[in-house]
Amino acid sequence: MSDIPALPVYGFAPNLGGLLSLAITILLPILVGLVTRRSTSPGVKAVLLLTLSAVNSILSAWLQAENTSAVFEWIPVVYSTLINFGIAVAVHFGLFKPTGVSDAAQEAGVKDKPAGAAERTA
Repeated sequence: MSDIPALPVYGFAPNLGGLLSLAITILLPILVGLVTRRSTSPGVKAVLLLTLSAVNSILSAWLQAENTSAVFEWIPVVYSTLINFGIAVAVHFGLFKPTGVSDAAQEAGVKDKPAGAAERTA
């Protein structure tokens, strides 16, 4: 077994699978912003981002294993999940947050309830 995962992104074979996985990884912070409220704690957002990174890694590894008749291995998937999470966090803080993309995703996604909304519905 190799120490480096065989996922297409990290050995970077510029094929459709590798580019799609990388694009999904880069867009994960925007997805988290769309499905969470502005008031959601950063810890919950980080766990959601890590979970989505894991799903991306598992699906990428599974598709590659199916397409190449290789054996699916969990250790490279865990390694790739950590790399995907790191890339997503770096993109969020290095690109999306300074340019306002993160704020725009939060505004476009799930909204916080206005103050007093709970009392009106009761």
